[in-house]
Amino acid sequence: MAQAIVFLPLLGFIIAGIASLLAHKAASQKEVLAFGNADHSTHAGAAHGHADHGHDDHHAPEASPHSEGISRFAEVVTTGFLGIACALSWVVFAQVALGSGAPMRILVADWIHVGAFEADWALRVDTLTAVMLVVVTSVSCLVHLYSIGYMHEDPARPRFMAYLSLFTFAMLMLVTSDNLVQMFFGWEGVGLASYLLIGFWFKKKSANDAAMKAFIVNRVGDFGFALGIFLVFWLFGAVNFDPVFAGVAGHQKTIVSFLGYQVPALELAACLLFMGAMGKSAQFLLHTWLPDAMEGPTPVSALIHAATMVTAGVFMVARLSPIFEAAPFAQSVVLIIGAITAFFAATVGLVQNDIKRVIAYSTCSQLGYMFVALGAGVYQAGIYHLFTHAFFKALLFLGAGSVIHAMHHEQDIRKMGGLMKKIPFTATMMLIGTIALTGFPFTAGFYSKDAIIEAAYVAHTPGHVFAFAATVLAAFMTSFYSWRLWFMTFAGKTRADHHTYDHAHESPLVMLVPLGLLAAGAILAGFPLVHAFLSDANGPFWKNALFTGAANHTLHDMHDHAKLPAWVPWTPFVMMVAGFVLAWLFYIKWPSIPGQIAERHPALYRFLLNKWYFDELYDAIFVRPARALGHFLWKKGDGWLIDGFGPDGISAAVLRITGRVVKLQTGYVYHYAFAMLLGVAGFVTWYLFAGGAH
Repeated sequence: MAQAIVFLPLLGFIIAGIASLLAHKAASQKEVLAFGNADHSTHAGAAHGHADHGHDDHHAPEASPHSEGISRFAEVVTTGFLGIACALSWVVFAQVALGSGAPMRILVADWIHVGAFEADWALRVDTLTAVMLVVVTSVSCLVHLYSIGYMHEDPARPRFMAYLSLFTFAMLMLVTSDNLVQMFFGWEGVGLASYLLIGFWFKKKSANDAAMKAFIVNRVGDFGFALGIFLVFWLFGAVNFDPVFAGVAGHQKTIVSFLGYQVPALELAACLLFMGAMGKSAQFLLHTWLPDAMEGPTPVSALIHAATMVTAGVFMVARLSPIFEAAPFAQSVVLIIGAITAFFAATVGLVQNDIKRVIAYSTCSQLGYMFVALGAGVYQAGIYHLFTHAFFKALLFLGAGSVIHAMHHEQDIRKMGGLMKKIPFTATMMLIGTIALTGFPFTAGFYSKDAIIEAAYVAHTPGHVFAFAATVLAAFMTSFYSWRLWFMTFAGKTRADHHTYDHAHESPLVMLVPLGLLAAGAILAGFPLVHAFLSDANGPFWKNALFTGAANHTLHDMHDHAKLPAWVPWTPFVMMVAGFVLAWLFYIKWPSIPGQIAERHPALYRFLLNKWYFDELYDAIFVRPARALGHFLWKKGDGWLIDGFGPDGISAAVLRITGRVVKLQTGYVYHYAFAMLLGVAGFVTWYLFAGGAH
């Protein structure tokens, strides 16, 4: 069953990929015929004085309408396989997590055996895996279904569906991995798939730039992740999880030399591994790629932000909890970076105007919450928030896609308003996603986010007070920008042009059904599972899939009224209400206030609007110097030095010499006779002087 879950998306990718090639070939043939007909008609038209000047000779073959049957086949196959994988994932979850099923290790194939290094291709199926299987396959299945409607006008649908299935397969490989090398394979697989999907509209420069940015920024984090894997193998002599986890206790006092300093080996390994998580999960300093990933189609945004790439880092830290539990400094780093990210991204989300960017920064902030839980040692709460967040964040992204579809590709919320009358179902679904994100009582986000804030308060990890304050403030800002988005999009009078607003309509059923199912998840992923998720790591639910050390009592302290004052659980609720009230006052009651505040504090407004100027800062520190160095090496090193004194210089010298020698051959007989005469005179002169010397 586990093998079917993992490999069905791969099979869908292969079939859809072949379909895409067939469709591309059919389109190319049609393009050739079109060019031939256009050329014939142009000549005929020119003869009659009315040539067709509108023909685009540079139109790509893929842009031509191709076989609808091939596209439909690719959509049905990929979505069907994901549907089967999703159903099987819920069965595995019921058996392994909720039932009495024992964790399993399923050997797929022998893989790498070099000396002492062994890494087999095996599937590790325990409660943590089962949770991730449900998240990945459920959201991916609904995204596949949604894409049938959202991408119906795109001529490259088979290629898009193939990429979605490849993305899902890579993430499933990651979450079922039984060793660090296999995890790295899935890790890089989701990086590749994200590059392909973000840059799916490859004729659009901003999409290509965003895809490159995501790929390059993640390479920075992946470099640290790879070093961490090397260090783990050096320490334990293995990359398989079981021997590594079993050997952690014996290496707690091991010291290694790093950059001239003597540091605890496990601390260094955990920090390097977390560096990889910072890149994949878009944490502070390596977050800049995430908002730009919005350049891809909206279903891509939902898949990246809700279920796949950005949750990989959270999963990795949870999977490696035995290492992080033995590295208290690394736990503090995780906690503080997560808290900074939660606060930073929330501040930027306050002023963004692109409907997808607001939700993107919300994702960045919520990922910070997850890492706060992991850093506090309550891995259960971090994974629980990952689980609930997947449903309401996918709901918000796909809801935003429905809005964009209704508004004819308009994404600026300043040009919306009053859409509740036009698209009431989408508005209602977005409302459910909004209340779940803000932590409204009895929704999924209420249980998971509140648990993280409580964990930050009672944690013993250094920096937990800062993390508590940051997450509480982020809860207030989350409520404000979420309601700001909903009010500006659906409430009040419309600010859209009349033509766009008059023609706004609900999306087709194939797009609305996934919204309804995700809305159900945004509600039902909460209270039915809260006690199971927030239970002991060695209890009947987790079954030791997570590890908490004997000294880690944070989860128990969350239920101790002596250590958790009564006002702490109420704090997120108060922040949620305050954010709602302020957003209502600003955007419904007195909508002129936000503009006045921006005018009074232009520097602060620009600071937030420009995302704390991180892009500009990185451009000045890294991009421009790298480009200048590359230009210098290209022009001076490669052009002037290597080419100038190498092949180009030698060939130029030969050409100069031969050019002069060639001039001696004039073709005139008297020139040759004169040259012969000079030669004879020279010979006679030499003979006379040489003879005189003798």
